[in-house]
Amino acid sequence: MDFLEITQTISDYAWGWPMIILLLGTHIFLTFRLRVPQRKIFTAIKLSVSKDKDSTGDVSQFAALATSLAATIGTGNIIGVATAVAMGGPGAVLWCWLTGIFGIATKYSEGLLAIKYRVKTSDGTMLGGPMYALERGLGQKWLAILFCIFTAIAAFGIGNMVQANAISENMAMIAGNSVDDTTLRIIVGLVLMSLVAIVVLGGVRSISRICTALVPFMAILYVAGCIYILCVNHAYVWEAISLICREAFSLDASIGGAAGSAIMMGARYGIARGLFSNESGLGSAPIVAAAAQTKNPVRQALVSSTGTFWDTVVVCAVTGLVITSSIIANPSIDFHDGGLLTKKAFGMIPYVGTPILTIGIITFAFSTILGWCYYGERAMEYLLGKKSIKLYRILFVVLCFVGCTMSLTVVWNIADIMNAMMALPNLIALLLLSGVIARETKHYLWEKRLDKQDPSLDTQD
Repeated sequence: MDFLEITQTISDYAWGWPMIILLLGTHIFLTFRLRVPQRKIFTAIKLSVSKDKDSTGDVSQFAALATSLAATIGTGNIIGVATAVAMGGPGAVLWCWLTGIFGIATKYSEGLLAIKYRVKTSDGTMLGGPMYALERGLGQKWLAILFCIFTAIAAFGIGNMVQANAISENMAMIAGNSVDDTTLRIIVGLVLMSLVAIVVLGGVRSISRICTALVPFMAILYVAGCIYILCVNHAYVWEAISLICREAFSLDASIGGAAGSAIMMGARYGIARGLFSNESGLGSAPIVAAAAQTKNPVRQALVSSTGTFWDTVVVCAVTGLVITSSIIANPSIDFHDGGLLTKKAFGMIPYVGTPILTIGIITFAFSTILGWCYYGERAMEYLLGKKSIKLYRILFVVLCFVGCTMSLTVVWNIADIMNAMMALPNLIALLLLSGVIARETKHYLWEKRLDKQDPSLDTQD
């Protein structure tokens, strides 16, 4: 067995049923422990576009949300949902959507702990995330160290090299045979290195500023394309919804028969892709949530929860409907190839369909690189101090070039493994500190004190 096969085997186990059950179980447990905070999603959306004046923090609540969405909304939404349909049948879309619904509670909880246990450095910078919840909330610094090690490594893989590779692949597809493939990838790598360096060297404010501009643009453009396709497929939309719901609980194979679309296959791939897409429970998003200007932990928790709502409940659901209705409208489509499914669907938009998809993938990937750079450097700062950030940024930028120019199957596997390892200490913090989360939620949310200032948020490191 070679190294590729070893990493693939470990990756398959890491994201197998035990991890899926643990993550989904945490989503469901927190949903009911916190009295279904999903009910407040519209309040959360309103808060996400409001400013908490005179509140301590590095960036606005919306900027923190945009940065976390930038790292979350990506190829997983575009290609990941299509892959789930290809492997698990149309029913996988419903399981993906349900994962997002329950995952809102977990993303809420992560945001709450990020603010509750964040620290303020001597220069006024806010630091937080699962590592601080593990250290300050549970007294388990060794778990905090492990989380940061896994985060710093994962950022190089899933947050950087695989995204850079997606950008170079799409640029190569656009260029066709007009430019030598190797030369093109080198040029793309150099340009990407330069752009990433310009942004990340400016720190969280620079990253959040770019993400605040990019995220709404790319999301609106992509969703608009999906709505157009649904309008074209309007005669098949209700049939697609019915098929998705029916297949989710069917024991018989249908459209995805060759790959297996029975209930277990649909659940496995739908849940796995949903979890991977929205990152609820992974522990990445709370790192930037901790930098938000907010009056109390619950306000930012609500804002953070909208990330999963937009990512999975909206974007992934719309993508799933587009793909399923396109399969019904065009039975000749090869539904076993996830990437081809999405391309065929967007190819239905005259002239601009393929460019919209290509621009979407490139901007999604670029913004993901920016968001994960912030996650990685905060993990390094926790491990080795502030002086390590500059070296980490340099290495991160260089690896953008590497990602553009090499095959990344092994990198994908290693990144998947590191993501699973990240989730474990984060889930421990969420479950063991669920009493704290419930108490804060009761005090600020259910007892209607959302506008109350929490004086403990200015704690200095």
